[in-house]
Amino acid sequence: MTKPAALSRDAYPHFLTIPTRWMDNDIYGHVNNVVYYSYFDTVVNEYLLRTGMLDFESSEAIGLVVETQCHYFASLAFPDCIEAGLRIVKIGNSSVQYEIGLFREGDTEPAAQGRFVHVYVDRATRRPRALSEANRSALEPLASIPV
Repeated sequence: MTKPAALSRDAYPHFLTIPTRWMDNDIYGHVNNVVYYSYFDTVVNEYLLRTGMLDFESSEAIGLVVETQCHYFASLAFPDCIEAGLRIVKIGNSSVQYEIGLFREGDTEPAAQGRFVHVYVDRATRRPRALSEANRSALEPLASIPV
């Protein structure tokens, strides 16, 4: 598998600053690889909560993660602040494919970038559920391609 080209900051329409924590570092002195996925989850869910697309207690549809992937370009370490960029590359009937770039504060090239796919399902039945027009409208500002 070939590593994709790193996307610069301007490829991402939404950013969230995430401070690293002491416990994020591993024995080698950098952020452990599994923590990057936590940063992915944080920027996606912050956006969904902020736009009203997700309510932990009452959303009829919830997004289940069905795929993740990460490519690493440079190390991050505590006490770095990370600027997590978020964009959408595909909106399906019941799924959304997000791309995330993790940048050391002020950097133009990412330390890592990855993919995060949600399939939206009915909260009770866990069966796929079509995205509503309201949800599509909330996601549209992140779309890097027309929806």
